[in-house]
Amino acid sequence: MSNYTLYIANRNYSSWSLRPWLLMTELQIPFTEILVPFEESNHANFSRFSPNARVPCLHDGDTVIWDSLAIIEYLAESHAAVWPQQRSARAWARSASAEMHSGFSALRNQCSMNCGLRLQLHALKPDLMADLARLDALWQDGLARFGGPFLVGTSFSAVDAFYAPVAFRIQSYGLPLSDAANAYAARLLALPGMHTWYEQALQEPWRETGHELEILAQAELLADFRRPH
Repeated sequence: MSNYTLYIANRNYSSWSLRPWLLMTELQIPFTEILVPFEESNHANFSRFSPNARVPCLHDGDTVIWDSLAIIEYLAESHAAVWPQQRSARAWARSASAEMHSGFSALRNQCSMNCGLRLQLHALKPDLMADLARLDALWQDGLARFGGPFLVGTSFSAVDAFYAPVAFRIQSYGLPLSDAANAYAARLLALPGMHTWYEQALQEPWRETGHELEILAQAELLADFRRPH
């Protein structure tokens, strides 16, 4: 029997940590969580448990799996619900997950995740609008092709976990999307695991200057719902 330990960083910032955490939580895959906050100057403290000194990192006994996509695939070897069972749906889900893993750079760079903030972007730049158009089209394709309410059908799976951080970005920045895409984002935000992540994010005492400045370079702060630090 597996004995999973998942290392993550600050819930407010770490979109990569959210993906395997949410998947394992929603699929009721037991694991022990260890949260290691980001440091101000570097993240060398992560090298104690992660070969590339990044999060997330999964330990299964003596086996260490780093990178969120590798973690998902490792879990899929033992947990059938990670990916849809139908081959065509599984292929679509893997493609969409890989696209999120390697793409949407403007969305990442201009809308850095911070769960507790509400922000207004200084500008909706063309590269960000192109990312949002692609995101909207991809979500609508999955919902229409497989019938919803999740991206590949009736059950939450890894591809939904990969796009969960985008739902927090939509909430924080008020990003313009279609009604169908906004409804899907709202369904993600309504998941029990997302509620837990969000509420715990608001209670975090830590602030990391690099993440905070990165956000304020792109957007005006409208509200901060985090506990005072």
